[in-house]
Amino acid sequence: MYQINQKEQKLLNKHLQLVIDKNKKVNITRIQNFQEGQLLHIEDSLAGIPLINKLPEGSLCDMGSGAGFPGIPIAICTTRDVTLIESVKKKAHILEEFAEELSLSNLQIYSGRTEELALSHPDFEIATARALSSLPSLLELASPLLRIQGYFLAYKSDQINEELEQALSISKKVGMDFIERHDYVLSDNKTKRSLLLFQKISEPEVTLPRRPGMAQKRPYK
Repeated sequence: MYQINQKEQKLLNKHLQLVIDKNKKVNITRIQNFQEGQLLHIEDSLAGIPLINKLPEGSLCDMGSGAGFPGIPIAICTTRDVTLIESVKKKAHILEEFAEELSLSNLQIYSGRTEELALSHPDFEIATARALSSLPSLLELASPLLRIQGYFLAYKSDQINEELEQALSISKKVGMDFIERHDYVLSDNKTKRSLLLFQKISEPEVTLPRRPGMAQKRPYK
């Protein structure tokens, strides 16, 4: 697990408090209190940092960032330029407020669909996603955002075997290859999670990105 320093802890706690306060007015997370948020948002987000730090230097995008997890913790705890992608304009505006409050120079917000950003920015080193969509859909969404040899990191529950099989069956079609799986348990000793790392090894066999929403509505098989 990534060991945070005092400065990082202060910013992580400030972000979480901003989320909890904003959630009283706008529904951006199902988590209602600080203690639960520290476990299920912060600790879970930080689980990917050691793996991210081993990957080549370069920019990172967080797809469907929602309340900013794991993208904002990654921006706080690494030196990477991080782009939070959020298609819901109200949530994107909230993320902009968070970024301003946290004064993170390496953080920017993209208000729009991942498919739209891929048309203008197809050269991220890393894409991440947490609690967004099924793994096959995520592979399709991540691929056109990444440069060749770039990486996609999915944060998932441990009940992922069926989704992983489906993702492996379409991985070549979208130019991706499965690298590794890391299973872990959060500090409550009962919440089981998985990190799944893929690499873009070639251009897709199909034209990507498809129209916005198609990856979720009609995922490749």
